[in-house]
Amino acid sequence: MTESKSRDIKWFSEVEEHNYPAAESYLRIIYADERVAEMLAKLRVADIVEFKAKDIFRASQLSLLGVSNSHVEKNQQKIKKGISLSPLLLVRDERNGRVVIADGYHRLCAIYGFDEDALIHCKII
Repeated sequence: MTESKSRDIKWFSEVEEHNYPAAESYLRIIYADERVAEMLAKLRVADIVEFKAKDIFRASQLSLLGVSNSHVEKNQQKIKKGISLSPLLLVRDERNGRVVIADGYHRLCAIYGFDEDALIHCKII
């Protein structure tokens, strides 16, 4: 898709509050509670940065969910309607050489289906 399509994606200026408990729930599966608490504190104060959708996918080593996934479809509808999305929450897992998508996997899949070169707003630690 064209570069102008990526500019059609609207973003909230800050991560929505309900995304932090979602990230915590996921991260607690991978990391100890103390470490997760530290991560969340750092994510809350991290600056919003941008990375291309395709680069986040490569770094995460995850598979792309299709539009048949209800959450992906819901987020694609938001993009088409011009509704703002919440930035992703990412954690660098340097030990394993990848990035953990703590929150926003479905949003990422939706955006990738829209424009793989789209700049994704996120916080990363």
